[in-house]
This record gives sequence, structure tokens and C-alpha cells, in this order.
Amino acid sequence: MVTDPGLLHWRDPVADIGHLTTIADRVRESVETVIDGKVDAINTALVVLLSEGHLLIEDVPGVGKTMLAKALARSIDARVRRIQFTPDLLPSDVTGVSVYNQGTRDFEFRPGPVFANIVVGDEINRAEPKAQSALLECMEEHQVTVDGVTYRLESPFMVIATQNPVEMEGTRALPEAQRDRFTARISMGYPSPAAEMAMLDSHGNANPLSGISPVTDAAEIAGLISLVRTVHVSPEVRQYIVDLVGGTRTHPDIALGASPRAALHLIRAARARAALEQRAFVLPDDVQEMAVPVMAHRLLLHPEIMLSGEPTTDLAARILTDVLHRIPIPRPGGARPLRHGR
Repeated sequence: MVTDPGLLHWRDPVADIGHLTTIADRVRESVETVIDGKVDAINTALVVLLSEGHLLIEDVPGVGKTMLAKALARSIDARVRRIQFTPDLLPSDVTGVSVYNQGTRDFEFRPGPVFANIVVGDEINRAEPKAQSALLECMEEHQVTVDGVTYRLESPFMVIATQNPVEMEGTRALPEAQRDRFTARISMGYPSPAAEMAMLDSHGNANPLSGISPVTDAAEIAGLISLVRTVHVSPEVRQYIVDLVGGTRTHPDIALGASPRAALHLIRAARARAALEQRAFVLPDDVQEMAVPVMAHRLLLHPEIMLSGEPTTDLAARILTDVLHRIPIPRPGGARPLRHGR
């Protein structure tokens, strides 16, 4: 007997969620053929994909940021375009441009690389702000406006952007509005010695991406995204999300807390994680697991906190963990909320 209200939205709960996890496992296994030992990063990427969000991958050069983005894109039979962000990149190089056709004596729109299902933006923080901002409308509204004409983007639509830490030469920090449009940020980290040895053994003489073939397609991913949207979120868990986001706005170490958009991204990511865990309802655990990747990159910390020399990403994650410990965890059935560790 089905008792959870979330299951009532599913045509066949067992079959639907089984199909979703089967496809997700195929994509995960495909990516893991070239990215070894990064389970958390790959799982977060899958969560962002199934919530139809956008992913920011930040880390030092050479640890596999672009490899992860390309491996995920190649695992799906969909339109994939890549943008190499450089200081001389123009907004029209991203969105497209209207060109005068002498034959028809009219302007014709030539679509830019954002007209794809998956857009891989490499080293996004090496471009000028005007080129970075060209993605703003695309990411939020899934459309492009050129010369007063609006063009719809394809569905599903996902931006996977990589960037180097802002401390590195030739980089500039993404503006707050740009960061806020990314559903989650992940870091790769250096591989373990065993994973690095396996990489040398497997890919020392060949392009590792050449062995990846699509395991699903855009239409199937679109169906899974629609399915994830039906995952049930109880009023208690929704209030928990509101409390967490609100907690970032009152924390003494945070100058600018998470936006209302962060709350929307967090509930969508929690739904996707619940589905990947073979549930049609969200638990507080789903919210807690996604809180740091979804919210850390949106926070603006007080300058004096950053004088410690600790990397900004680590600082933000540590402060968010403190916020998580301050907010009571909801309990089912209206019982008294739990504190962390209770």
C-alpha cells in the first residue's frame, strides 16, 4: 500500500524511479571510465542535470574539470557545444549575431553556441564581464534576445562551466548575479595515488574521451527532469529550506547571504537527490547533503574573515556547516525538531 503522498504523483512509482536510477547509473558509469575516484563530484553533477540546473566546476588547472564536463556531455546523445572563454570573447560569440544577407536584403540570425542542450564553458572567469553576462539570460530564462528578437533555447538546457581559483593569474571573479545562476559548485581535488596510477595505465597513450558513447538521449533526460519535479516535499522540509537560507543572512561571518533563488535551487536539487536515492519524497538529509554545493558559492563573506588565508571555498563551506548545525532538523509528524547530533 502506498502511504507517502509523493508517490501518488508517479504513474508507477517502482518502475518510474527504477528507470531513473538505471539511466543515472549508466551515465555515472560512463563518466567514471575517465574520472576515477570522484564519486561525490559526479553525483552532484547528476543532481544538477536532473534538476535542469547549471554546474560550476572550480579547481586548479589539470585536475579534470573540463574532462568531467565533456564526459558528462558525451554520455548523452544531445546537442553539445563548447565555448572557450578568453579575454577577447564577445557577447555575440556566445549568443549569436544578426548578419545582413545581400541576397534576401534582410538580416538573418546566426545562432551562437548556447543553442544546444549542453553548453560547456571552459575557463569562464578568464573572459571580460560583458561576455560572462551574455550567459545570464540564457541560464535563467532559457532564451536569448538579439536585436530585440527573442529566441528560445533547446530543452533540456544545461551550462557546465569550469573556472580556476580567482587567486590565479589572468582570472577575475564572477559577479554575484552570475554565480547565483549556477545551481551548484563543485571542486575536483587531486586524485589519489592509486587513481593517478590507473589514469596513467588507462589513458597514457590515448584520448580518454574517445571511448565514451552516449548511454541516453536528450528526450529521455527531459522526461526524467519532469519526473523529478513531482518528488514530494513536505511543508516541514520546505520550512527547513527557508530557515537554512535565512540562516545565511544573519550569520555574523556572512556579509551577503543566499538569495531566494538559492532556496529554489536547493529544493530542486533535494528533489533530484531523493529520486537518485530511490525515493519519491525529500528528507532533511537530502537538503543537508546539497546545502554546501548549492549555497557556498553564493555567499559573500566579511573581509576580515578572509584574512586568515584559508581558501574562500573552504571558508564558505565551513561557515555553511555552522549554519546547518544552528538550524533545527524537522521531524516527521509534527514532532519536536531535532538539533544536529541529537
